[in-house]
Amino acid sequence: MGKIAFVFPGQGAQAVGMGKDFYDNFDVAKKLFEEADDALGYSIKKMCFEGSEDDLKLTANTQPAILIVSVIAAELLKAEGINAEVAGGHSLGEYSALVTAGALNFRDAVILVHKRGQFMQEAVPVGEGSMAAIIGLDDKIIVDTCNEISDEVQAVNFNCPGQTVIAGTVKGVDAAVEKLKAAGAKKAVVLPVSAPFHSTLMKPAAEKLSVELDKIEIKNAAYPIAANFNGKIETAAAEIKSNLVAQADHPVKWIDCVKSMQDFGADIFVECGPGKTLCGFNRRIDKQIKSLNVENIDSLKKTLEDLRN
Repeated sequence: MGKIAFVFPGQGAQAVGMGKDFYDNFDVAKKLFEEADDALGYSIKKMCFEGSEDDLKLTANTQPAILIVSVIAAELLKAEGINAEVAGGHSLGEYSALVTAGALNFRDAVILVHKRGQFMQEAVPVGEGSMAAIIGLDDKIIVDTCNEISDEVQAVNFNCPGQTVIAGTVKGVDAAVEKLKAAGAKKAVVLPVSAPFHSTLMKPAAEKLSVELDKIEIKNAAYPIAANFNGKIETAAAEIKSNLVAQADHPVKWIDCVKSMQDFGADIFVECGPGKTLCGFNRRIDKQIKSLNVENIDSLKKTLEDLRN
């Protein structure tokens, strides 16, 4: 068996009810949810289990909620003797990866991603920013088209071959969508998000995040973490910090992250957290990757069985 990579989802994977069966059945899940509630000063647990979808969709709530469930999933694997040798996460998921590798303290990370969500939302008022997934078009065409339009739109998520996300002002994204459809995109789907994440419009959020990161201790990671900012794997605390700041207003190079983890020797990728988005990306990046996921007790049992066989 090759090396195991843990990968962690980003925003968009949330769903009401997530993490409840973990909480009902495992002490570590109870402990982490209680710690998160205490850190935030409100019940993120209640929001995850029974809260309204609208509340959970607010980015300042979504980010800690997904991080908590993702870290629990990884801790449950560790308790069964399944450990990562390399890890990565998509956008917000990079924070989950850093917690599980010991670079970030869990409580610090919960508060940090809550603030990160607030900073991202404050950077561009609701209704002024937009994102769209462009399906079935070469990255170069997407990047060149965005550059031709203006600095109001950019390619920001290089998720997998045939799926790239653009972000910017509503006007910029709408103009790019029209041009990219004309250039042969199979589909252009405007995403239900509240801000143009990872675009240059997020610079104010990156600056505020840098101040918050100065206040907490970041340690060297116990194993390499793939950074969204440059797609390279890293363990050094100083690099981890600068990568997190840059990540806020730079594109997510997820294809490069996966390839770096593969180059390190990973051939089994376990997605820890809600949904199976990254498993889907993996299939498009390289069909040889064995992709598993842990988002609830059923998927935990299935993944443990699979790994032990």
